[in-house]
This record gives sequence, C-alpha cells and structure tokens, in this order.
Amino acid sequence: MDDASPLKILCITGWCRSGSTIIGNVLNEIPGFFHVGELHFLWKNAAGKGANNLCGCGEALTRCPVWSEILPIGRPAGVSAEEHADAVIRRQLACVRTRHTWRVLDRGLHCDEIREHAALMTRTYHAIAARMGARVIVDTTKIPGEAALLPRLEGVTPYYVHLVRDPRAVAQSWSRPKDYCYVMPSRTSTAYWHGFNLASQAIVRRYPERSLFLRYEEFIADPAGTIDRLMRLCGADPAANPMRGRTVELHTNHTVTGNPDRFATGVTTIRDRDDSWRTALPVPARLAAVTLSWPLFRRYGYRPGGTLRTGSRRTRAAVPSTKDQ
Repeated sequence: MDDASPLKILCITGWCRSGSTIIGNVLNEIPGFFHVGELHFLWKNAAGKGANNLCGCGEALTRCPVWSEILPIGRPAGVSAEEHADAVIRRQLACVRTRHTWRVLDRGLHCDEIREHAALMTRTYHAIAARMGARVIVDTTKIPGEAALLPRLEGVTPYYVHLVRDPRAVAQSWSRPKDYCYVMPSRTSTAYWHGFNLASQAIVRRYPERSLFLRYEEFIADPAGTIDRLMRLCGADPAANPMRGRTVELHTNHTVTGNPDRFATGVTTIRDRDDSWRTALPVPARLAAVTLSWPLFRRYGYRPGGTLRTGSRRTRAAVPSTKDQ
C-alpha cells in the first residue's frame, strides 16, 4: 500500500441478511481488496462473547494468522485480552450503536470514549491494510454508528454502499435457523430493517458523492455489472472484476462473522431469483413486513405484489434523512 494515499474503506451498511457477505467475498477476489467481514465484532467474538469465534479461514480468530496479529493492537500493557475486549465492547455500546448515528454525524469525536474507539479503529484498519497489502478494505459490519465514524479516522477515505433487500425476503431468511445464526420473527427483523435503513440513509445523504444505493435484487440480476459499479465507486479498474457472468471462484477468506456461507470456496454461481418468501413466509409475516417497513418499502421500489419498481430511484443515494420525514 502507498503510504501517501489515504486508505479506502468500502463500507456496506444496511440491515443483515441482505447479501453483504457474498458481495464482500466477491470483492475479496480483486487484487488490492480485502474483505474483513463484520469487523465491529472482532473483539467480542475473539473473546468468546459473540455468535461465533471462527474466522472465514476456519481457524479460531485468536489462532488465525491474520487476526492473531491484529487483536493485540491498542491493548494496554498489563491488560488481558478479555479485559481489552470488554473495554472495546463497552465503548461500542456507548458510542456507535445504530441509535448513535446522527450524534456521530453531527458531533463527531465528542467525548473521550468515542475518541478512544476512533483511535483503535484507525490503528486497526491501517494494520490490516499493511498486513494484507490492501488498498481497499471492504467492511460489511452494517452498523450505521460505526459507518458514520469512518470520516473521522485519520488517513481513511470511506465509500458507502447502502444495501437494501426486500424486507419479506429478509424476514424469510431470519425465519430459518442456520448454523450460528438465531431465528427472528418477521415483525422484529422488519423493525430492525426499518431502523438500520433510516440510519444508513442519513449517512449516504451526508456523503452522496462517495455513496451508492444498491438493492440486493439488482446484484442478483446483474452480478458482474454490480461489481463493476462498486469498483468504480472507489476508483478501482473494473478490468479486475472477478465475476464471469454469474459465476466467480472464491478462495479462502479471513472474514469476521457474517452469513455462514462465508466458509464456502470454489466456483460459486449467483442465483438469479430471490422470491422463495412467496411460498415459505406465512401471509401474516408477509403483511407484517410490508406494514412495518412502510414508507421505505415503497421508496426503495418494492411493491406488495412482489415485483420491483424499476427506475424509481437514482443509483446515487441522495435520499431524505429521518429528519425530513
């Protein structure tokens, strides 16, 4: 990495089960790109306090050749790894949750706790880039409070992807148990969908020139074209796009948590349909998803009948913030 150039962070924000893991792993195949997964949970999961403690390579985070070198960064002398993890988690809960997004955007490094967290994240991102030779780090944490903090980090230039998926498909995904992922009812997943997307809107509205609005349905309709757009967003040459039509060869990655499919390697085909919710999600759950996601449901181009309204939104994500609603 050229030390004279700011490190680029391609931050995918929005709600979970929207396809960020597969998009991140495709981008991970581009020379100079490194997908960290959901970096926010590195310390929690490494300490055994999160959903899972495995890296995408299959090793425990504390034994992974990448994360075992990153985890000690910022840990004071004489402080155990568990104590350090607890301190990081406390700062995250106090400063960069989704509810803190607007405060971070407006007030920045307004207290000691958030300054300490920003310092840790700055050192962590730069250490990852140096360790992996990365010019672009892809972070699929999806917590808007963390995303809002990125412009405050020294030597970092963030680019934002506001990723959205039909809330009915999201609810159906949450309804199925999968490895270390728990089950969530439709009304709960949609309430989170609404809140996370409102906060993500606020971020991309603040930085429209470095932001992109993307529906998961657009990605599966044209995977190669979507990866082209993401590469162009952060100034990368699309000639290095690893997609070949609908297929890509995935190699071992070093992601922190995410969809359990992150462990899959080899030739992978991106499916072209995302409508299993039509038969798998009960009617009351579908109605709850549509009702609780309104009016964002309509604004993002979704329709009660299941079709996607094309041309209803610009690809650049200059969208109203929650304060305009």
